[in-house]
Amino acid sequence: MASPKSVYRFNSAIVREPSRSVVDGLRAGGHAGPTYEGVKAEHDGYIEAMREAGVGVTVLPPLEAFPDSIFVEDPALVFTEGAILLRPGAASRIGEAAAIAPVLRNMFDTVLDLPGHGYVDGGDVLTTPNSVMIGLSARTDRAGAEALAGLIEKLGRKAKLVATPEGVLHFKTDCSLLDEETVLSTARLASTGVFEDFKQIIIPNGEEPAANALRVNDVLMVPSDHPRTLEMLDKLDYRIVPMKTAEIGRIDAGLSCLSLRWYRDDQ
Repeated sequence: MASPKSVYRFNSAIVREPSRSVVDGLRAGGHAGPTYEGVKAEHDGYIEAMREAGVGVTVLPPLEAFPDSIFVEDPALVFTEGAILLRPGAASRIGEAAAIAPVLRNMFDTVLDLPGHGYVDGGDVLTTPNSVMIGLSARTDRAGAEALAGLIEKLGRKAKLVATPEGVLHFKTDCSLLDEETVLSTARLASTGVFEDFKQIIIPNGEEPAANALRVNDVLMVPSDHPRTLEMLDKLDYRIVPMKTAEIGRIDAGLSCLSLRWYRDDQ
């Protein structure tokens, strides 16, 4: 059985089907948005990859009122020990936590609510073996991060506040955990020294979106449009599963934000 504090051993996940309104999802810059059909195809492939990796996936229905609600990782955090309802930092996403709350209360004995008036997006939270790193960003402010740190400690884990580089949407936009002692990171994030206690694998210049990979049990899901990163990780003997992310990338998203993942002891 996996340790309750395992950082990439999962047997349970929650995803949410994309809504037709996903084409209106938040995005930086003036680039074109995705198509619903394109997002749906990538999401279907993601669910299949999760199940093939040994994870039981609960699929929630779409929420048309919330274009970004496919990104279930932002309004909540889940651990073996319990779940935490967050307060997303974008005004259009505030109601997403309330929408997913009944599901989490049905699945977890312990569900905590973020106190105070601060904001936290789950995309700014990286769980490592020694701590849960909370990245301060445009979507996660200090008040929210400090409140979340208190809840994480209530669940028996250690929290650590860190900085997200200027202009980077989420902390995990620029990094992911490959195993208990190794992180995949962009050069700009690694240069801050935040990962000094880890072995660091640096993303090739120009392929920064590949930093948001996702380790699930024995496989490593990696965005498929970044050949140098795929080759680099393959040579390091990770079991790579290339994932199409071009459409979700148009709404500033990556692999980690598409699911809530945890190890459920009673499975």
